[in-house]
Amino acid sequence: MKKRLLSILIVGLFLLGSAGLIQAANWANPDLLVTPAQLKKNINKPNWVVVDCRDLKKYIKGHIPGAISLGKRCKKILRDPTARVYKDVSWYERFFGKVGIGNNTHVVFYYGDIKDMDDATVGFWIMEYLGHDKVHVLNGGLEAWKKAGYTLDKKPVKKPPKTFKAKVVKSRYASTDEILAIAKGKIKGVQLIDSRTHKEFVGKDCRAIRCGHVPNVTINVSHIDTLPKVKDPKTGKKKPVPVLDPDIVSKAFAKLDKNKRTITYCQTGTRATLTYLELRLLGFKDPANWDDSWRVWGSHYKGYPVEAPNGEQWYNFAKVNKTLKKLKKEVEKLKKQLKRAK
Repeated sequence: MKKRLLSILIVGLFLLGSAGLIQAANWANPDLLVTPAQLKKNINKPNWVVVDCRDLKKYIKGHIPGAISLGKRCKKILRDPTARVYKDVSWYERFFGKVGIGNNTHVVFYYGDIKDMDDATVGFWIMEYLGHDKVHVLNGGLEAWKKAGYTLDKKPVKKPPKTFKAKVVKSRYASTDEILAIAKGKIKGVQLIDSRTHKEFVGKDCRAIRCGHVPNVTINVSHIDTLPKVKDPKTGKKKPVPVLDPDIVSKAFAKLDKNKRTITYCQTGTRATLTYLELRLLGFKDPANWDDSWRVWGSHYKGYPVEAPNGEQWYNFAKVNKTLKKLKKEVEKLKKQLKRAK
């Protein structure tokens, strides 16, 4: 029992005790997550493939025994150069088949820490979009595995190829045209979640030409605010840990109707995939991720309406360029000082 409890300890900071294990029953779809113990039990079965979503360098330094690497981080390799899903699903059919994933394969994505947690959720969302009904995420990622007392391996793993055929579930993909109709009030009854930070939402953190949020957003819940926070013994400050807890997630989306279509978005459609997974865990009937997200919406000069508390904000290129020139001068000054010091 002690070993099982330790499996949920994250980065040496966070321990979900027996109460946490009981809470897991609160998920409407708990099978979407796996524990280290469940993974250990099934990992060597021929119809299970575990995917390490970190980059290859980290994978080689130590990974869950039996896990494969896709060669790059999941959010890089599984999306096109513009960080969006490949429109030609035959690409996924070839790719997943080549790495040993078939239609009857249980696929488990795992991450290293909070920085690459959304790599695993990108993989999860894409496979669900492709209609794969046997996809999971290791709750707590690699740290949960290690804290459970399980070892790592450095030997690369290659699975025999299989046949994968996509059965695309179009409803899990939200297009910019659909969002535009929601923004203009032509489509009603759809819940739109902005998964970015509050500063991005109000336009203070500007990451596109225009800044703010889509009109008719239902709720702004940063993906970080859906994670538990624990005190760092070194700094004394509270930090989020990459574990999904039903109490925290349920509270974050308590105002929403699980029976309505619910769409998530962020800057690049990446962080929003974590929100998508959370909606699936909670039992939302028709969740979707807006793949284009703000990078497309905010980069158009007109046509896509923008809201912000103080009106539509614009990226101040002049101010940024001025700051960069100033920094360049400071760097040159420091170089000269170092040269004289030698």
